[in-house]
Amino acid sequence: MVKYEEFVRANERAEELSSRVPRAITARYDRRLRRVVVQLSSNLGIFFSPADAEGLEQASPEQLDDIEISPSGYGLHFPKIDADLYLPSLLEGVFGSERWMASRMGMKGGLSTSPAKGNAARENGKKGGRPRKSEA
Repeated sequence: MVKYEEFVRANERAEELSSRVPRAITARYDRRLRRVVVQLSSNLGIFFSPADAEGLEQASPEQLDDIEISPSGYGLHFPKIDADLYLPSLLEGVFGSERWMASRMGMKGGLSTSPAKGNAARENGKKGGRPRKSEA
């Protein structure tokens, strides 16, 4: 059971959030741009690629066509794939859980190229290359 003080604090946090973070007014998937487009209460809008958001990476355009906005205006729900995104996090550039974001950063780092990385790979090759994995 929620205590009255917790209820009051939760309402205060919600009021503070609504005073500084815009809410979603409309949300749709634009097939031409291949982006989710969100119109905000601040008269600004954001758009992002589903490939960059946890839970939407493999979604088809048909699965992205239906987007529900939570009553608070801070949640986006994709019912056809049961995925949810939190608008304040999206506005801060967070498109998934901490673990998911870290894996995406690691993947991008591994795909990056630079002269230093190329030189290191060549030096490693002179030493026989990457050590073979030992049998467990």
